[in-house]
Amino acid sequence: MRYNAIHRHHRVSLLSPLLLVMFALPVFASLGGDVSTVQSDQAHMKASVQVTRSTNYTVHEMKAAGGTAVREFVSPSGQVFGVAWNGPFRPDLQQVLGSYYPQVLAAAKNRHVGHNAPVTIQESGVVIQMSGHQRHFTGRAYVTSMLPQGVQTTVVK
Repeated sequence: MRYNAIHRHHRVSLLSPLLLVMFALPVFASLGGDVSTVQSDQAHMKASVQVTRSTNYTVHEMKAAGGTAVREFVSPSGQVFGVAWNGPFRPDLQQVLGSYYPQVLAAAKNRHVGHNAPVTIQESGVVIQMSGHQRHFTGRAYVTSMLPQGVQTTVVK
């Protein structure tokens, strides 16, 4: 009887890591996402994080070893209402923009601008502004309906 209990425990302990790997999905804080995933962004970017609190929002600024900084603006309810970036490299826009990334791709396909020309996309309450050239990229994005009361769009920078 004791052997069966030990054997069953051994099987469960061997399966646990396998189950964790099978069901672990990459989760990132991104525009419109939840603040609880900021640590995943930090790990993905291999970045340091500095948190600055304001009256109506919190900024989580991540600086990657390559010099790019990404700032996530979080409302008191814990939602990422804006993101901004600057540095020598463009961040992973799919990660930063999250579920809004397909909108950017669709809008970008319909635009006929130069390779380095500034881009502004305004669709469905989302504003995305990007510009840059070699070794200097900047951008910001925000969801107008998620801005905390009293917060202007100019804080997302």
